[in-house]
Amino acid sequence: MGFFSNIIKGQLIDVIEWTDNTTDTMVHKYDMNGKEIMMGAQLTVRESQAAVFVNEGQLADVYTPGRYSLSTANMPILTALKAWQFGFNSPFKADVYFVSTKQFLDRKWGTSNPVMMRDAELGMIRLRAFGIYAFRVTDPAAFLREVFGTASLFTVEGVEGQIKRTLVSGLSDAIAESKIPALDLAANYEELGAQALQAINPKLAPLGLQLSSFVIENISLPEEVEKTMDRRTSMGVMGDLGKYSQYQAAEAMREAANNPGGSAGMGMGMGAGVAMGQMFAQSLQAAQHTAPAQPAAVPNSALTAGRSKVRRISARPVASHCNRARNSARTAVQSNNAYCRRKSK
Repeated sequence: MGFFSNIIKGQLIDVIEWTDNTTDTMVHKYDMNGKEIMMGAQLTVRESQAAVFVNEGQLADVYTPGRYSLSTANMPILTALKAWQFGFNSPFKADVYFVSTKQFLDRKWGTSNPVMMRDAELGMIRLRAFGIYAFRVTDPAAFLREVFGTASLFTVEGVEGQIKRTLVSGLSDAIAESKIPALDLAANYEELGAQALQAINPKLAPLGLQLSSFVIENISLPEEVEKTMDRRTSMGVMGDLGKYSQYQAAEAMREAANNPGGSAGMGMGMGAGVAMGQMFAQSLQAAQHTAPAQPAAVPNSALTAGRSKVRRISARPVASHCNRARNSARTAVQSNNAYCRRKSK
């Protein structure tokens, strides 16, 4: 009798459990190997797991973490599907799926194509973005019904495409609704991530999934927008352009003084000259804006006397110069005559 009892027990399953040693398995079907489940078998569901019984393709009971001794008392749906009487104690057949409910972390997302958005300041622009996200299964029954089906193994790759497209759609909506200028997006990554998370989760809930975190690492602006940002940054650093030009001129003159013989020094000197010329031109323009004071009126008699005095003063140096010229010419003639007499002797 004991021999036959052991043979019968060998054809039955009395312990059902699953240990996951992977990082991306979402659903694992328990291998019955053609055996039946013994009534009173021990079902062990570990933390971050759920066990789902399926009877001939119909979803039955779902078990959360814990240890269960299977009976009609804790298998109400399966009992109803099989029309068991209370206290039924015979072996039975059913499919058992273990669903991982842990968080799947550090999943990468990114925009495969630029996302169009309208900016109040820059008009229509294209954005690219990337980051990481984490998700988990929150409703094992809905996940099996809507996503998994009847496969014996299901991994993260099976849902990543759907989640990523949903992420990009939710982020686009969040950016549009926030109305944050494109130049200020980098300072609002956390706020945009929170808004996108609220928009994305309702779309994933029917699949039995939940996005637990959504991180924006970078939003890339078009090259022309980045150049505009660089120019604005430079203008902010320079501040007063007049003072900045003066500073540049002073620096160029200092460099030229430190290297007077080099070509760089010559170039700096030329630059300094141009800058100084601009500074002087600005000073002259400022002076022209100020009206000169009108001189006091001078009597005609005083003007006539002044002109006569100027003519007398200016005539004296001219007469003196002429006298010196005549004396020099006379001396030269006398010297030439004396030279000729000496030669003739």
